[in-house]
Amino acid sequence: MAVDLLLGLQWGDEGKGKIVDVLTSKYNIIARFQGGPNAGHTLVFNGKKHVLHTIPSGIFHDEAMNLVGNGVVIDPVIFRGELKKLDEQNIDYRKSLLISRKAHIILPTHRLLDAASEASKGKAKIGSTLKGIGPTYMDKTGRNGIRVGDLELSDWKERYRALADKHESMIAFYDAKIEYDLEELETEFFKAIDVLKSLKFIDSEEYIYQAQKSGKTILAEGAQGSLLDIDFGTYPYVTSSNTTAAGACTGLGVAPNQIGDVFGIFKAYTTRVGSGPFPTELFDEDGATMGRVGQEFGATTGRPRRCGWLDLVALKYACQVNGVTQLMMMKGDVLSGFKTLKVCTAYKYKGEVIQHFPYNIEPENVEPIYTEVSGWQEDLTAMSEDSQLPKALNDYIEFLEKELEIPITIVSVGPDRKQTIFR
Repeated sequence: MAVDLLLGLQWGDEGKGKIVDVLTSKYNIIARFQGGPNAGHTLVFNGKKHVLHTIPSGIFHDEAMNLVGNGVVIDPVIFRGELKKLDEQNIDYRKSLLISRKAHIILPTHRLLDAASEASKGKAKIGSTLKGIGPTYMDKTGRNGIRVGDLELSDWKERYRALADKHESMIAFYDAKIEYDLEELETEFFKAIDVLKSLKFIDSEEYIYQAQKSGKTILAEGAQGSLLDIDFGTYPYVTSSNTTAAGACTGLGVAPNQIGDVFGIFKAYTTRVGSGPFPTELFDEDGATMGRVGQEFGATTGRPRRCGWLDLVALKYACQVNGVTQLMMMKGDVLSGFKTLKVCTAYKYKGEVIQHFPYNIEPENVEPIYTEVSGWQEDLTAMSEDSQLPKALNDYIEFLEKELEIPITIVSVGPDRKQTIFR
């Protein structure tokens, strides 16, 4: 069986967690393939809100297996906190949660390095979540990292000490001095390691291969968004992993010819957290309304998200890079009440009109060119059928489908899993 793939097409926060939760009943295995606790996947059902950072979004379904893949970086302390919340809800994760031995571990000193690095940049900071993600991936590519499988080795604490000592010497080089108590941080870390070791570690690439051979259905779950990809995002204001479709191959050990459907998630407008260019960003009442109605605050950091009109130039680019086969539009309900909507269909780039995503989209180089479309006034949140959607919204959807040349198969009209319309 081919592995289907679900990922975000903007700067993250598109609503991936909700859609994974909605689709999980169709899959035997949900597998996270990259990122770490810098992700925040929000799910709402039975009147309750749940936020996951590292654990796959299928964990609330009894029948699904959930795999944290080799491309993920794990903070044991945050992971333990997620498990505690699952315990409180009587979720039996021990039978359904698997950890790849090749996943890398975030050490307390990785987070300290992250904080020191970001603080030293001053106004040039990239908007890191300060979760230690970047330094952990740096150690991974630098061949210094500690992996989950190392916890099964007799000398893993010696390996830990050597790397932590190296990190402390690096922290001392930064201009921005940070205060910390490593002994206190390590106490919590080692307690969390004991919890992590109580879970099932597996050779995940073999597990995925055998699952495919036996006909199991698999959904690969991405984190962050395509415009935050380390190679194809708005560098350097990006995350430290490959958030695009190719990342699923390296993050799970899946061959490229084994990828099936690619589900691309996008908001009906655009948001961004932290620093970096954002051509369609709004600084007026329309942007404030989107943020207020959409409750646009980061699920991981709590930071307010910057809001703006839908950017089709960037969205086409993300669809192209990922080979998207189906689109899913989130938060259409947030745009209810706008008389007119704007959609960016081209850029004025260095004086020339272009329709492709250029190397640099800083404001001095790029000016968005908008097409105006009619808005809708109806409250969508109680709608459950495609036929109930207002004409203006259907016109908006059809306009986007024509521009993107990809069908929009799901429209989300609210945060709850029930507020999902299949087209």
